[in-house]
Amino acid sequence: MANLSSKIGEMIPDGLITDVVPAIEIRGMTIRKGSVETTYTRGTIMALSSGTGGDNKLVILGTEAGSSETLTPTCILTDDVTVGTSDDVDMTVYTAGCFDPNKITVKEDYVITADDEDALRKYNIVFKAAQN
Repeated sequence: MANLSSKIGEMIPDGLITDVVPAIEIRGMTIRKGSVETTYTRGTIMALSSGTGGDNKLVILGTEAGSSETLTPTCILTDDVTVGTSDDVDMTVYTAGCFDPNKITVKEDYVITADDEDALRKYNIVFKAAQN
């Protein structure tokens, strides 16, 4: 008979998700390869490339848009991922949910704007700090 009460793993909460409303939604998207290998951590806000110069792939929020490209914040990484220089990477992202603003990441020296928060809110991504 199988032992159904044995411990098989452990989960350590990191505080990224702070509420069940709005409900978490996860989907797969593609992260654009870079000019240098980069590791993005869980909780990184990603922007979707669109427009006539866009490629429908994700880049870290704070990346400078290319010619005829629009970068719109759309999602948050579910896990750490390393993106190389030769291939794009398919990854899961949160496309809706409530997140702690102190646990998210953007490109170094970039400050999240009210417009960024409004764009994310359109995707049902909201921020609420966790209680101490």
